[in-house]
Amino acid sequence: MSPLDLLAQRAATLLDRLDQYFPPLPPREPDWNAAVAFRWRIRNGHGYLEPVRHVHHIALSDLHNVDMQKQAIERNTRQFIAGKPANNVLLTGARGTGKSSLVKAVLNRFAPQGLRLIEVEKERLVDLPDIVERVAHRPERFVVFCDDLSFDEGDVAYKALKVALDGSIAAATDNVLIYATSNRRHLLPEYFHENAGTRHVGEEIHPAEAIEEKVSLSERFGLWVSFYPFDQNQYLAAVRHWLRHFACDPDAPEVEREALNWSLSRGMRSGRVAWQFARDWAGRDD
Repeated sequence: MSPLDLLAQRAATLLDRLDQYFPPLPPREPDWNAAVAFRWRIRNGHGYLEPVRHVHHIALSDLHNVDMQKQAIERNTRQFIAGKPANNVLLTGARGTGKSSLVKAVLNRFAPQGLRLIEVEKERLVDLPDIVERVAHRPERFVVFCDDLSFDEGDVAYKALKVALDGSIAAATDNVLIYATSNRRHLLPEYFHENAGTRHVGEEIHPAEAIEEKVSLSERFGLWVSFYPFDQNQYLAAVRHWLRHFACDPDAPEVEREALNWSLSRGMRSGRVAWQFARDWAGRDD
């Protein structure tokens, strides 16, 4: 290492040590007009909101076979942006059936009315109090969105979310809701041996404490919305929709057979699989 490189390394080490003796920098205010969606990021130990320049422009009309789910989420979000009481939402069920797409579609639907979305990774849920504090003074309405949420045993983010939903001493601001998607209804792994502590008192069932603890987190979401696997007709209807989206003939010969073979190769039928097949079909040269 050259003397100059050694000097630079020592200077960087000294600056790192000095950082602890100075007050943290004030949070960086994002450009609120730059985007309708933001990501919570950490850099040099400081959190900030990063604008998402290119939001997925999916519409509610693009989502098929989830009409009841769309109605529930749209109604809850409409209440929220109108300043009326609304619930935190947990969207659970089969993968690929439109859970996260529905949240994005709702953002696109209500962004002109002031809805904004903040995407937070599971590991950063411990920062929820800071995120809420950052936007509490804003006139917009914010959905804090955590996609594909699940926890391992002892995960600290589990406790942070539980407190944020219901247990904090600080009053919740009325311009923030939490929307989360998960393949697990209770968000935590469940084991057979946990049922051993379940008691029967007369006709009543008293679940074991371990089960009660896991159920208690999901119960803090005021609205549960469940998604289910597609049957064959629902899957083919989604295929035809996306083929029209890509300007392809949905009734072309071989489409149905090829689409079903595609779903068999993936081991499931869902809106995501239908969209992936339509992209492949639209890109073929033959």
